[in-house]
Amino acid sequence: MQKQNLKMQLDAGAVLAPGVYDALSALVAEQAGFGALYLSGASIAYTRLGRSDIGLTTYTEVEDTLARIAERVSAPIIVDADTGFGNALNTQRTVRGFERAGAAMIQLEDQTFPKRCGHLDGKTVIPAPEMRGKLRAAVDARTHASTLILARTDAVAVEGLEAALDRAESYLEAGADALFIEALRTPEQMRAACARFAARVPLLANMVEGGKTPVQSADELTALGFRIVVFPGGTARAVAHTLQGYYGSLRQQGTTAPWKEKMLDFDGLNAVIGTPELLARGRQYEG
Repeated sequence: MQKQNLKMQLDAGAVLAPGVYDALSALVAEQAGFGALYLSGASIAYTRLGRSDIGLTTYTEVEDTLARIAERVSAPIIVDADTGFGNALNTQRTVRGFERAGAAMIQLEDQTFPKRCGHLDGKTVIPAPEMRGKLRAAVDARTHASTLILARTDAVAVEGLEAALDRAESYLEAGADALFIEALRTPEQMRAACARFAARVPLLANMVEGGKTPVQSADELTALGFRIVVFPGGTARAVAHTLQGYYGSLRQQGTTAPWKEKMLDFDGLNAVIGTPELLARGRQYEG
């Protein structure tokens, strides 16, 4: 159901997917009305490891996070699979595992391993033929054609725009269902990418606050031709900012009273996570 829903959404128009990093963030995003979610590898590194997005997270950590989210929400999930965590055979294991865990779309990129955040300097990319082989392996590994493969290239920063567009073209020929040209620097570069691909395949726009790409609204990006818009790390940045204020206040005041109007109380949080409904379900099985 999740996978079919995402394909249907893309066939109908543009998809705005907020970044999530665990089951609670995914649940709150779904309750806010989002019809698709983006499981950000960077945000898993930020929240699960308290570390930078420099390739430290593992296949199993992402798979486990994805499975917990897919168990809790019904919205289709686009998952960041980094480089596939290795070569073509690693990529096949990643695709099989993520599909089994509930992914609707699996994103694979052409950076070397270990990778780094697409908006950090110093990236390197693998040869295009190697990436095409990994994409063919990914397509062969999936069980259902409705599990979509999203091909990302980081070549803009390494080889320039034209080379990145050529790479994306070859990735499309290798079987990718959607394209992601990371860290486009200017509106002109964004328009060039859309001019070449938007009429043929879903194209993803990645909005990173303070990153390389000019941040625009979903409506503006849709007007350019992008059909998938993600704000992957904004959630973690918002949460970190909130926690700085909360912990600073608690340390200074010795109480949460000053934050009463900016936080949920016990019953409020239980309502969000469905505690009354869960307890009611449990009572059905009492003797």
